[in-house]
Amino acid sequence: MISNSDSKEAYVWIWLPNQTDPVVAGKVETYDNQVYFNYGRSYLARASSNPTPISIYEPELPLRAGAIPLGDHLAMPACIRDAAPDAWGRRVVINKLLGAKGVGIDTAKLSEITYLLESGSDRIGALDFQKSATEYQPRQSQNASLEELLESASRVERGVSLTEELGMALFDGTAIGGARPKALIQDDSTKYIAKFSSSTDISSVVKAEFIAMELAAKCGLNVAKVKLVKAAGKDVLLIERFDRTKTKSGWTRKAMVSALTLFGFHDLMARYASYEDLAKIIRHRFVEPKKNLRELYSRMVFNILCGNTDDHARNHAAFWNGQDLDLTPAYDICPQERVGGEASQAMLISGIRNLSKLSYCLEAAHHFLLDKNSGREIIESLKAVIETNWAEVCEKAEVNEIERKLMWRRQFLNPFAFEGSSIR
Repeated sequence: MISNSDSKEAYVWIWLPNQTDPVVAGKVETYDNQVYFNYGRSYLARASSNPTPISIYEPELPLRAGAIPLGDHLAMPACIRDAAPDAWGRRVVINKLLGAKGVGIDTAKLSEITYLLESGSDRIGALDFQKSATEYQPRQSQNASLEELLESASRVERGVSLTEELGMALFDGTAIGGARPKALIQDDSTKYIAKFSSSTDISSVVKAEFIAMELAAKCGLNVAKVKLVKAAGKDVLLIERFDRTKTKSGWTRKAMVSALTLFGFHDLMARYASYEDLAKIIRHRFVEPKKNLRELYSRMVFNILCGNTDDHARNHAAFWNGQDLDLTPAYDICPQERVGGEASQAMLISGIRNLSKLSYCLEAAHHFLLDKNSGREIIESLKAVIETNWAEVCEKAEVNEIERKLMWRRQFLNPFAFEGSSIR
């Protein structure tokens, strides 16, 4: 049976900046299929204490008493939705609650608050959700081996019920975003997101993402650190978490919001998200706007150069400290399987243009406080670094010649990207 299918409320706990223990920020409640949030009186009363409270995200949830109205077209606060499971996590939760009976079930059958309460506590950002307002009990498992995690992920994909041990092995990763199989692991000082191959992959997606992330780092982009390992004969990509820091007294958590939240959009509105509009938000609300704008422009160009067309608004994020926004390191730079030439980005580049063409990036350079010459220099520099380091990174990833040919000039540096740009 589904124990929390009728859950209507949950308490929101938050880690304040540089703190290792959470405090109750408020409560989410469901009315007429919409989820509303209001801050707790004790949290608002902390204004004279140290550390002082911060808003979960402003302007969406400003520090004030009472239920806070939802933004236009939203069924729950977007910054709360950022902390909820996505496609993969929801499949794991359904498997946990329904087992084999959950195969093919509509994920909307469970309430949003159920997903918040039934997913792991070590979620992205600085929030967690509890049934209690007074006692924090993290939902987490013992550190599992990669082999156990791979077996668990495989069973979920096949619609096979998890044993209690395997279910707990995969449980921690339920609140991590995205649609692909993944889990959480850690050593003494570092936490990682582990990404696995999927049974539906027809090429080495894990290796392609490793190559893209490594090349992005060599290009000077601010990206999450990655490493490629093997477990049970399969490739596993480990991505170092940048929202966690180990201190002498425990782990601190950094608050984050997705670009989708910055836009005030829900998931079905993601197709309207654009780099141009994100650049405008950066100009007005971010620290060091010029640095962040150059970084965003470079990421947009790199996505096109490496064939990552899955650059949707949940794959961009910003740190939030209660006052300022700052781009997080880039993550989820994953080249997509591609046969032909023409492709389009998940986010618009400017106006209604989303074709994966560098000429559009050049025309949009002024939105990033860059002139065309500067935009061209960035493109040429990124292209040169990719070409120079391609063989070395492929060797590091143990990519064979056939796999290289499937990626080179198809995903990476596809000729379509250069059409109309006079860059060769």
